[in-house]
Amino acid sequence: MRLFKNIFNSEQKELKRLRTIVEKVNSLEESIKDLSNEELARKTTEFKNRLKNGESLNDILMEAFAVVREVARRTVGMRHFDVQIMGGVVLHEGKIAEMKTGEGKTLVATLPIYLNGLTGKGVHLVTVNDYLAKRDALWMGPIYRFLGLTVGVIQHETSFLVEWDEKEKFSVKLVPCSRREAYLADVTYGTNNEFGFDYLRDNMAVSLEQVVQRELNYAIVDEVDSILIDEARTPLIISGPSEKSTSIYYKCARIAKQLKRDVDFTADDKEKTVALTEEGVKKIEKMLGISNLYDSTNVELVSHIIQAIRALVHFKNEVDYIVKDGEVIIVDEFTGRLMYGRRYSDGLHQAIEAKENLKVRAESQTLATITFQNYFKMYKKLAGMTGTAKTEEQEFIEIYNLPVVVIPTNKPVIRKDYPDVIYATEKTKFKKIVEEIRDCYKRGQPVLVGTRSIEKSERISKMLKREGIPHQVLNAKYHEKEAEIIKKAGQKGMVTIATNMAGRGVDIVLGEGVTELGGLHIIGTERHESRRIDNQLRGRAGRQGDPGSSRFYLSLEDEILRLFGGNSIKRIMGILKMDEETPLEHPMLTRAIENAQKKVEAYHFEIRKNLLEYDNVLNKHREVIYKERRKILEKANLRDEFLEFLEKMITDIVEVHLSKSLEELDYEGLSKSFAELTGILIKPDDLKKISRDDVLNVLLDIARKRYEQKEEELRKLSQENESIRKQFGEDPMREIERYLLLRIIDSKWKDHLYAMDHLKEGIGLRAYGQQDPLIAYQIEGFELFQSMLHSIREDWIRFIFRVELKSEPKENRAQRRARKHKKSKRRV
Repeated sequence: MRLFKNIFNSEQKELKRLRTIVEKVNSLEESIKDLSNEELARKTTEFKNRLKNGESLNDILMEAFAVVREVARRTVGMRHFDVQIMGGVVLHEGKIAEMKTGEGKTLVATLPIYLNGLTGKGVHLVTVNDYLAKRDALWMGPIYRFLGLTVGVIQHETSFLVEWDEKEKFSVKLVPCSRREAYLADVTYGTNNEFGFDYLRDNMAVSLEQVVQRELNYAIVDEVDSILIDEARTPLIISGPSEKSTSIYYKCARIAKQLKRDVDFTADDKEKTVALTEEGVKKIEKMLGISNLYDSTNVELVSHIIQAIRALVHFKNEVDYIVKDGEVIIVDEFTGRLMYGRRYSDGLHQAIEAKENLKVRAESQTLATITFQNYFKMYKKLAGMTGTAKTEEQEFIEIYNLPVVVIPTNKPVIRKDYPDVIYATEKTKFKKIVEEIRDCYKRGQPVLVGTRSIEKSERISKMLKREGIPHQVLNAKYHEKEAEIIKKAGQKGMVTIATNMAGRGVDIVLGEGVTELGGLHIIGTERHESRRIDNQLRGRAGRQGDPGSSRFYLSLEDEILRLFGGNSIKRIMGILKMDEETPLEHPMLTRAIENAQKKVEAYHFEIRKNLLEYDNVLNKHREVIYKERRKILEKANLRDEFLEFLEKMITDIVEVHLSKSLEELDYEGLSKSFAELTGILIKPDDLKKISRDDVLNVLLDIARKRYEQKEEELRKLSQENESIRKQFGEDPMREIERYLLLRIIDSKWKDHLYAMDHLKEGIGLRAYGQQDPLIAYQIEGFELFQSMLHSIREDWIRFIFRVELKSEPKENRAQRRARKHKKSKRRV
């Protein structure tokens, strides 16, 4: 009890502190109002000068917030409420502001964005889709432009700057620009995917001109729970095609269809795993005409068969994915959105394509990858806002060091949340949902029905069509269209069916006469795995003090109760023997559902934590490689580094072959290793003539001289050949060294990612040998990494000693000069 009291007291103390800041901002309002537009705009220069003279952002916070509030009032006709000022302070302090739906988070963000934008180091506003990024940049753009800050917008295939539109006062428009220009703006709006992929692409660039992002300074993540928790399990991957044949996937799909569950294989619906039984192994061996399925040559075949069975058993069309224009498009299990461009890894996506009899796209090989967890942790300061975060506060603190502050609503929430209604079967549940929709429709009260999958949306839609009830269905396919539909969901007589998060970020405004009917009514068709997502659905009603109501309909056949309810639900079913039409209501049942949700939340938290622990191992490797890559891009001359590596490699091979601990000195091995590294052959007998102590210096001298000779040859070639000079400059070796090193790093990094992936797949078996799999992964991963670094240096030296630039034959150059001469004569 004391613990709850302490938590409550600390929350009250925090709100009291925030109210003190709000009072100071409010005290400046009248004096700021008296300023002319020009005087107000000049405040930005004043603030920047104050920062240069040693003041901190906290020193100017109150005045800066008062300025933004006044500019917002003049340009977009909106004045920040006191609670929005509180939210702005929380975001500036690098925390999460939990603000209910309709509390104006878009406007709240302008306060910390402006304040932090004054540093000129860049502020990123991260949204869940392109539509919201563009909408918010245009909506809030006049505030920033009035105050002299530049604004960029990153979209999937384009990028823009927000500029004044001369046609109308305080109106802005989007002007196309390069991606780099959009990132150089003081404020950049974009999606989590675009920011993450641009980071990965930057670390594959071969010149500084190709790099678009600056250092990651400050980010505000909108719908922070969706991005940092729901999507945390899905890594961002840039991949290239693999050379494997695709026929194997069709063969395995045919095999999977002939296998029987619980006879040939066992399946776990919760973990989405399958395992072959002995009978299954024998059956497959017979089908394929092989004697041993688990022979070392069949490792890949077994993996493909397992994925084919998983595709058949655990991944359902219209639930986990949809087929559109001959492609399998993943449906986000949390938001119901279509995840264009995302593919399941490890051959699962290809297995689903084969199952659906579509064209199988070749399995891809990872070139670069990062999780959202590790990407967003790279920002110097991170903040977030959402309507629901408190239930996940432990995870936000543990993984991102982000405390959650619940901001009070501007007006009291008067929405009525009715108790759950639970039926024995899913069929009865849907029948009762349609009856409630019909009652609301008859009296004109708008209804928003939330579903967990496209399949369930379509099922309710068919039932409503039979009843003759007009309705709209949103399946998160088109963000702009869904925003328009969701805006109208509060109009009289509207019935809207939407997957979990369709239209998130768009307010539902009540139409005329709807307040008297009780506001928007929310119907949840089943409990989600997370209480937070149930709360998000409820929060669509009752915004800004509006009336509203919500009710969840459940059945004992719902997935969450089936997978996680366990024996407690079955026991209660035995106690409450009721017919199908009667709703089940019992405190034990309500508790069982809450416990099931808590179990799932804890289960997913562990998965995300585990993913992060493993990704942290790879992240350390990634940090080293990307840091080195950036140094190479920024450095004009890598000569010293090359000679340093050369000395180290030659020292190592001398040590290996002429070590004092050897019974016999290996001059033959030394000759061979030196030739493999540098391409220079020195006979073993010639090496024997040199005293052991001098061998190293002699070899270093020979190698350096050959390197300098190579440099001189390339310089000469550049002087003689114009096209080589244009491509590589006056000293070609410098450009060749950099280009080759970058290419070798990228190639080796790609192979390292593949090796680490395979290491992770097999590491779980270590648990059987009483070894901690994570520690084994760290140790063996480090060994692989060290081996990769050695291999990079070795390959770089080998390539440099063997590099050749072909000079154009003299007659070709003479012919080209003659052609040039002819053309110039014609122009005269």
